[in-house]
Amino acid sequence: MHVAVSIVGFRNSKDIQGCLEALEASTHTDFEVVICENGGQASYEALMAVLPQTLAGGQPVHIVCAPGNLGYGGGVNVCLRAAPEADAWWVLNPDTRAFPGSLAAQLTRLQAGNCDAVGCALHLPNGSVQSYGGLWQGWLARAVSIGHGSPIAGRPDVAAIERTQNYLNGASMLIGRHFLEIAGPMREEYFLYCEEVEWFLRGLKRGLKLGYAPDAAVLHYQGATTGNQTDITKRPRLPVYLTERNKILLTRDCYAWRLPIVAMTSLAVLVLRYARRGAWKQFSYGVSGWLAGLRDERGVPNWVQP
Repeated sequence: MHVAVSIVGFRNSKDIQGCLEALEASTHTDFEVVICENGGQASYEALMAVLPQTLAGGQPVHIVCAPGNLGYGGGVNVCLRAAPEADAWWVLNPDTRAFPGSLAAQLTRLQAGNCDAVGCALHLPNGSVQSYGGLWQGWLARAVSIGHGSPIAGRPDVAAIERTQNYLNGASMLIGRHFLEIAGPMREEYFLYCEEVEWFLRGLKRGLKLGYAPDAAVLHYQGATTGNQTDITKRPRLPVYLTERNKILLTRDCYAWRLPIVAMTSLAVLVLRYARRGAWKQFSYGVSGWLAGLRDERGVPNWVQP
């Protein structure tokens, strides 16, 4: 199967270089790389200057300059459109390092049938699991990373993951052609956060299935692009605002009848997560995003610098 490895960048050429270096060791070699640079013409030219036109195995590297910051979903869609003949698309964050057999393992699961997109084991630099897959709890508007914090050496229950997960972590997701044909492209108006959750929930409603490849592993340096922080008192405005806004938008788009209850539970969670811990600045960011979601505001926030 021919795969288009799809990477959305934003002024992070060093991350992308590392991602491509890891891909050069892939045991599955029938792939191309498509990169959407969201950071403007100068960043595009800087990326062109440091990246090879082909990898060591001869795989071509295509770089597309987006007409503006399209966000994650918009950048992914650019990559999908740039490789229309691919049999599958492997969407990777630039701050990931794929293990050599990861692509082959995911393709094996995809070709085994009964699934249309495949996830893997995402590892964190501290030696623990970030995610085997995701569970979106609709009533709470809460994303749960299956297996988070588990030791890497552990062997998860594949059947249980596939029964439980209703979305794949956006840092690494292998999308089959049938999934794209039935679900369509990602929603671009989310800009960042929750768009992959909505994508997979939409696909599941249309009868699509998600798989998990236990022998596929990807290291993820989480938050390198957005600047997200573990310390909640240091979390910047953009990820806090968009996370809260897009939880409400996702509920509106997928479970509109739940919106009144979800709005109240989301506000309560904001109080517990930030206000109770004295993170008042982050609490204000979250409340402003929550209000924006209730107003059905979409796209790039008007205070974001280009």
